[in-house]
Amino acid sequence: MAASIVQTTAEPVIQLKAEPEVKKQDLTYGFIRDKVPAHCFERSALKGLSYLFRDIVYASVLVYLALKIDLLPTPFLRASAWILYGFVQGCVGTGLWIIGHECGHGAFSESTALNDFLGWAVHSALMVPFFSWKITHARHHRYHGHIDKDTVFVPPTEAEVENQKPTIFSKFVELVEETPLYHAITLTGHQLFGWQMYLLFNVSAGNKSLPDKGTSGVQKFRHSHLDPLGSLFTTSQTHLIAMTDLGLLIVAAGLYYLGTQIGAWKVALLYAVPYFWVHHWLVAITYLHHTHPDVPHYDDKSWTFVKGALGTVDRRFGFIGRHLFHEIIDYHVIHHLFPRIPFYHAEEATNAIVPYLGKQYHLEEGLFLKDLVDTFTTCKVVQNPDSEGALHWKSSEKAEKKLN
Repeated sequence: MAASIVQTTAEPVIQLKAEPEVKKQDLTYGFIRDKVPAHCFERSALKGLSYLFRDIVYASVLVYLALKIDLLPTPFLRASAWILYGFVQGCVGTGLWIIGHECGHGAFSESTALNDFLGWAVHSALMVPFFSWKITHARHHRYHGHIDKDTVFVPPTEAEVENQKPTIFSKFVELVEETPLYHAITLTGHQLFGWQMYLLFNVSAGNKSLPDKGTSGVQKFRHSHLDPLGSLFTTSQTHLIAMTDLGLLIVAAGLYYLGTQIGAWKVALLYAVPYFWVHHWLVAITYLHHTHPDVPHYDDKSWTFVKGALGTVDRRFGFIGRHLFHEIIDYHVIHHLFPRIPFYHAEEATNAIVPYLGKQYHLEEGLFLKDLVDTFTTCKVVQNPDSEGALHWKSSEKAEKKLN
């Protein structure tokens, strides 16, 4: 029996459909693509601009209201209002990031020039390096699930862990890594600074994820998304990284000037707090899309594009996910298969292919943040490849206790 999503007026509901599951070897790219309605691949600049305009209006109204917070009568009300503003503006900012993400994939419109300009403008406003992210993100899509060539959240293998030379620090970590305090500290760091670490140092990327450009000397250690001559980019891409850096400098200068006018503290509340919320959501969403106890990675001999794309996970996130996050959490499998399908067609396209995917389709309907904690504390190392070249997650002591 194959699982399918039945659209309702509320949240989608998974039901069983009396249709034979297609054999795994028959799930080719062409077979799956043929099941998606042709109009799902159509991109509308007008529709994309309407969503962009809506999100900008949301952000602008929130800033306008935030500038009135100092009029509230008590410190408690003012503090509560700023906390609420930071969270909601962070959600809106995440939606804007997703619009830029659509531009980076060419899913926003049929115009490459419009996609690149709007993606650069929107992501720069969020202090995201657009073109450099676009380049490495394309590699992630090309090689998702590949234990060596993927660029995002590639886990260490059992062999790599065993071959590491023990240090005083590693021995200390081994003693405390199953404790709640250690998990709380590392997860907080993961959420607050994971995005910046990826942009500056390319952390979590595979060992063979860099472009083959014959880097040598100090250059091979330059893994920053901000470095036009670094190891992440080819010579032909240098000018794009320079344009990326220019966008970030323009926004940084604007924020500095704004700080001289209204004060650095006010800029921190208006911009920096939502900034960290945006990056929290980016890390959490990306991590949970690509990390799941039942989803393996693959070595070079067994990896295929379809295996990698089907190794992503759809998750439900309620109103915020469907309205503010443009359903990027809810329908990510289809995005990895066909990244140029606009987000507003993702649900229909998913509904069309799920009946044929069967157990190859992964959907989680649990609490998102609980899944984040559970996954982070259990999915740490993958086992060595099995006979089919799949690297499954090695159960931690915590996971084994849950199973028992």
